[in-house]
Amino acid sequence: MALKRKTIVPSFKLWLETNRMHVLGKGGVSILKAIKTHGSITEAAKHAGVSYKYAWDRVSDMEKAFGEPFLKTRRGGKMGGGGAELTDTAQTLIKDYDRIEKYLERVLKDNEYWEMIGLKISARNRLKGIVDNVEKGPVTSKVKIRIETPVTITAVITKEAVEDLDIKPGEKVEAVIKSTEVMVAKE
Repeated sequence: MALKRKTIVPSFKLWLETNRMHVLGKGGVSILKAIKTHGSITEAAKHAGVSYKYAWDRVSDMEKAFGEPFLKTRRGGKMGGGGAELTDTAQTLIKDYDRIEKYLERVLKDNEYWEMIGLKISARNRLKGIVDNVEKGPVTSKVKIRIETPVTITAVITKEAVEDLDIKPGEKVEAVIKSTEVMVAKE
């Protein structure tokens, strides 16, 4: 009996670290963003669905791990309500976290990338051939590939890619065709 192959989908949990200590993850970002929006740890905790103590402890842990304050707080009382606002450091870390998270999400959703590294690829955009010539330039290199159908394809790729794949004339390779460029893959 053949086993049914399950679909595997890449996923990730992002943490920003310093000195091997976790500083900021998705939960911490949510709490800091809620504090920024609501101007109060109490209100932020309510909107984040956590207790005040948890929110306060989490911010304190992040500050200790990073070594800088993330909040500027004001005491409440008879003269008016207290509040909290993020320091420039906290706001910069949130921006960095969001930027990195968006990049990783784009990579995970980029089917052409996953195809390029061999996780899946359709036959219609792969052409097997033999390297005729490699011209290394300071930044990019030209790889001339003679495919089995009597045609030669020229791919312009980075010098690092040529070196990483250790591409040499006479080797069998595959030209992976994207809509905007030709990439080179090697088994």
